Amino acid sequence: MNTIALRISDFLKNHPPFSMLQTEQLLAISQAVEVHYIEKGQIVFETETPVKDQFYIVKDGAIGLYRNNHSNLVDECDEGDIFGLRALMRQGTYQLSAMAMEESILYSISANLLTEYITVNQKASTFLLQTFVSNSNFNTTDSFIDGAIKNAADMPDFNEELSASYSKNPIHCSPETSIQEAAKTMTLKRVGSIIITQNKKPIGIITDKDLRVKIATGTVSIDKPVTEIMSAPVITYPKNISVAEAQIAMLQHKITHLCITEDGSNQSELKGVLSEHDIIVVRENNASVLVKEIKRANTTKELQLIIQKTQQLLNRYIAQELPIRYITSINSAIINSLTNKIIEFAISKMVTAPPVPFAWLAIGSQGRQEQLLLTDQDNCLVFEDVSPELHQQTQDYFLLLAKEITIQLNQVGFEFCPANMMGSNPKWCLSVSQWQAQFKRWITKPDQDNLMLCTIFFDFERVYGDSDMVDQLSDSIFKSIDSYEIFLNYLGLNALQNPPPLSFFRNFLVEDSGEHKDQFDIKARAIMPLVDAARLLILSKEIKAHNSTIARYTKLAELEPQNSDLYFACIEAFKNLLYFRTQQGLLHEDSGRYINLQTLSKANKLELKSAFKAVKAIQELIQVRFKLSQLM
Repeated sequence: MNTIALRISDFLKNHPPFSMLQTEQLLAISQAVEVHYIEKGQIVFETETPVKDQFYIVKDGAIGLYRNNHSNLVDECDEGDIFGLRALMRQGTYQLSAMAMEESILYSISANLLTEYITVNQKASTFLLQTFVSNSNFNTTDSFIDGAIKNAADMPDFNEELSASYSKNPIHCSPETSIQEAAKTMTLKRVGSIIITQNKKPIGIITDKDLRVKIATGTVSIDKPVTEIMSAPVITYPKNISVAEAQIAMLQHKITHLCITEDGSNQSELKGVLSEHDIIVVRENNASVLVKEIKRANTTKELQLIIQKTQQLLNRYIAQELPIRYITSINSAIINSLTNKIIEFAISKMVTAPPVPFAWLAIGSQGRQEQLLLTDQDNCLVFEDVSPELHQQTQDYFLLLAKEITIQLNQVGFEFCPANMMGSNPKWCLSVSQWQAQFKRWITKPDQDNLMLCTIFFDFERVYGDSDMVDQLSDSIFKSIDSYEIFLNYLGLNALQNPPPLSFFRNFLVEDSGEHKDQFDIKARAIMPLVDAARLLILSKEIKAHNSTIARYTKLAELEPQNSDLYFACIEAFKNLLYFRTQQGLLHEDSGRYINLQTLSKANKLELKSAFKAVKAIQELIQVRFKLSQLM
């Protein structure tokens, strides 16, 4: 072996997945590696250009990965970092561009080397699977969990760890079937493959490629049995194979179809076929793609179709039991992106541009990034202060704009708020100073109505527009609370309005009248007590950067380690309740708020009752901390 190859080997063996390879595998790769000297500012590959048949590892220097014509740095790769591998797996075009941030030396490794030496190594292949789904440069952090996703560029591709959707009615034939009959069946059924089975077990496969290469060329007669040209043995996997596993398996075996069997072996019954096309379909219906479709959309009709796809995506995520925080972050990112597009549509329909800067705020569950099912709208608008003589015409402009926004949101699937808590209502379309005055009034006069408004409007998130004025609103809330501290006590009393949702005899407290008589209100009796408690406690700490319930309890656990067990119990309870409500909503095609207890299994009821313990515990903490027994 030459000296350069030895140096490459010495370098690679210190970095995974190369450190996991056997010596002969590593040496073989090192001999075939290409070395690249890259000047500062030189492009390695560009967004939207065809993926090269190789990936890269940084030997020296630094490579930046960018979006938007090198204006948005997504990641920085330095010594030992790998980049371009996800693109190689995915094929198509690059979604990022790579440019040298300083003079660099890169090693490039071809797809053939990947399949021949790396994916066949069990440890290295496992490492690839783990890192492939992490959406980072072999840096398996989940930093996006620490806050809601603000930009589609930061959105992880969770389809990689989802179970792949496969054809559950595979076309198959017996070994005695002639090639001609098999081809006719494939043509009739419009499929690109047919499985040869014996006693319901897969023993071989024929694809369109086999017909082209072995039949169309005259190599084999079409009268021969399918066993003459079938590929055998077939590659089999169990039903829960993930998208990432499927892609790596196809790459490793250089095939385009996998057989899905009962136990994952070729000795059990055939259950389906997973094709390369199926993987492409999954990838074309993921969160990142949906956000891109939103950006390209020109009509509300297109956005309506995207909302439908979003609900299908949500169904998949729930069915695959992905962490609820991942799901809510992704769903919020999609909804926010869609709302941004609608606001752009609405502004384009106005006769003139907005007269002053403004911001569109989501409130309630969407403001907390906890909206999963399509519910009614909750939003408001804030605009920059203007002189008194210009105020009315400025507000009139924004009321007209807000009306157009809410109409279009309704057209794509978000119902109008029954209580009219929308930016099109003059009460909720105000200047910065008006909002500040209104917040102060609610805080200093905390009657039942004002407290209810605080629980809705204090959970706001900027979706569009100026961020400075939104910060001003947050600051004004804390300033008003500081001047009237007893407000927190009243807010505490309000948080105790719904006690733990079990009666003295350990039965669920259900609605005793009305449309939902004898049904359990999971939102009011279980979810909102946890939400209200988190809001109260985080406000008492004067922390404004945490809007979601989970983020609030996480921050509280950090600030109060002595109560961390309780706060983490609240997180688990909240996640379970939100998950359960979403499942019920998808099952019954409604909001999931009211649950018929008769439809629940004993296990379901036990899970819910377990979550209620956290509600009881957090309410007891609030009662003691804010000395509420004196006010009750």
